[in-house]
Amino acid sequence: MQEIADSLKGVDIPVWVKNPIHLDLQLWIGALERFSNAGIHQLGAIHRGFSMGNGTKYRNNPLWEVPIELKRIFPALPIISDPSHIGGSRELIHTLSQRAFDLNMDGLMIEVHPDPDRALSDVKQQITPQKLNSILDQLIYKRDASSNSDFLHLLTSLRTEIDELDEELLHLLKKRIDIVDKIGVFKQENDVTVFQLDRWIEILNSRSDLANKLGISEDFVVDVFKSIHKESIRLQSNLKRKQ
Repeated sequence: MQEIADSLKGVDIPVWVKNPIHLDLQLWIGALERFSNAGIHQLGAIHRGFSMGNGTKYRNNPLWEVPIELKRIFPALPIISDPSHIGGSRELIHTLSQRAFDLNMDGLMIEVHPDPDRALSDVKQQITPQKLNSILDQLIYKRDASSNSDFLHLLTSLRTEIDELDEELLHLLKKRIDIVDKIGVFKQENDVTVFQLDRWIEILNSRSDLANKLGISEDFVVDVFKSIHKESIRLQSNLKRKQ
């Protein structure tokens, strides 16, 4: 990538950089920065999904949170999605394209061939020009803002509620952290290990059960508590090292 960037010094042409096939946001950013440092200012990013080996229906898992994070870091950077490579199947192109626009991506890269079944590569994800027109006609193009005053008033009100709830969540997390610190001191004073497998399994099971009863995604709740547990382990381990 550096060699390509060096070869383009003094030639400010449009350059689009696809994400690395394996999940590594910093590597993607590093590639973009190499071109920027070479004087290329017409930069864009292409989101083609990530090879996760997890048996999903996609050729490459979209992991939409990654291009969203890239957009947060570089708000002016145009990012387009490649539903052909993400899905690996022509049947998934419309759904993935709509999802990309719903998430405010800036465009699409779609593979087109006059006779897809005779394409020399990626046969399953190629579509005809006629099918491309059909997909584009069916897509719902959404805006990132609205001038409707009633909508804006309601949206502002609901976002205020979310802000207040987020503040409550953070105060509750602080209370939990304070208790974790007390537990850490107690474990240290009594020569008890920081990680307790039985307790961790109990937490995962009980929180998952409650999530199901409340109609919340179990996977989401498990991910949340994995992050909380990771931070708890870190805090208690650091406490032990300080003594």
